[in-house]
Amino acid sequence: MKIRFNRQEASGAIGDLGTLVPLALGVILLNGVSSSGTFFIVGIFYILAGLYYGVPTPVQPMKVITAYAIANYTQVSAGMIYAGALWMGIILLLLGVSGLVSLSRHVPKSVVRGVQLGVGTLLMLRGIDFMLSPPAAGFVPAYQHELASISIGGISAYMLLSLGALLFLLFTLDSRRIPAALVVIIAGFVVGYLLYQPELRLTPSLPQPLSTLPSQQEMLAALFMLVLPQLPMTIGNAIVAQQELARTYFGRDAERVTWRALSTSQGLANLGAFLFSGMPLCHGAGGLAAHYRFGARTAGNNIIIGTFFLLAALLFGNHAVELLKLLPFSVLGVLLFIAGAELMTMLRDLRTKEEFYVPMVMLGITLASNLGWAFIAGILLALLIQKRAVRV
Repeated sequence: MKIRFNRQEASGAIGDLGTLVPLALGVILLNGVSSSGTFFIVGIFYILAGLYYGVPTPVQPMKVITAYAIANYTQVSAGMIYAGALWMGIILLLLGVSGLVSLSRHVPKSVVRGVQLGVGTLLMLRGIDFMLSPPAAGFVPAYQHELASISIGGISAYMLLSLGALLFLLFTLDSRRIPAALVVIIAGFVVGYLLYQPELRLTPSLPQPLSTLPSQQEMLAALFMLVLPQLPMTIGNAIVAQQELARTYFGRDAERVTWRALSTSQGLANLGAFLFSGMPLCHGAGGLAAHYRFGARTAGNNIIIGTFFLLAALLFGNHAVELLKLLPFSVLGVLLFIAGAELMTMLRDLRTKEEFYVPMVMLGITLASNLGWAFIAGILLALLIQKRAVRV
């Protein structure tokens, strides 16, 4: 196992914050999910995943569950989110331990590329949104909207911050001397601290297990509203595409990154999320692309970022969310944009018109509906093309 601690690993470690931070903030601030429980399980999952797989391994919120919960926060309680974590933990653990998840080997490569194209596009679009303007008031500190209201040469100070971060990353991404993402994140924290100046209070504590138990109604609602739409995306992006991308990046070093292992580790992580009242978690090809693009090459990446979240939970408790509020969403948007572009380049190994057709159809379905439906439709379309029942 390779474990290095250097500037590039530190830069890669924070390369995926563009996905993690916005969704974590959303379910914590809008849905009432425990910040200490979320930070604690994120930190533990990062460290254990890195030590087991031996290569950079992302930890992300389950996007269908968290995005739906944020968009419908008046209807989705914290208990429903914890119930979603419990359901996903049980299902993924059973799929991994039983070996049923190995049926994923029959997923055509064009479908895997369709998942990666869809995720990459969504990351870029969300990144552009964050680069242009901050989310709604009440979701982020007021200083970010104040930046958006200040005009310099006809362009808002918020957008100038986005542009500066983007240009810096584009010119330094391939530098071995400058840890690009690390520099941008630190600069973002400095700007946020100078303008926001939050009250960061040390409140050392351990997250309380089973502090909130979902009701029977929340368990049933979570199964149909959150879990069933999430499951196809998890299999497609966090298991099938994750293994393929890890093997592409790290070769034999990623021999432990298997469908069964990924399903099992995510199952255990979500049982932990339920136990400590955290948000549902997964791996994901988009997160891996982000870590890799910004410099991560060893499991040291996981230990660095995992330790950060673990210490934040243990030292600041439920005040840890104030740390995330320091980051301007303009900076997070740039990270999302770059990570999405990196993931979309995976299409370069497709050769035929038929192979390209499947990802394009999947992209349309992803944008019109969600990645779960796109994954199912992609499998059906690829099989029909293979059997020559459909010609393109």
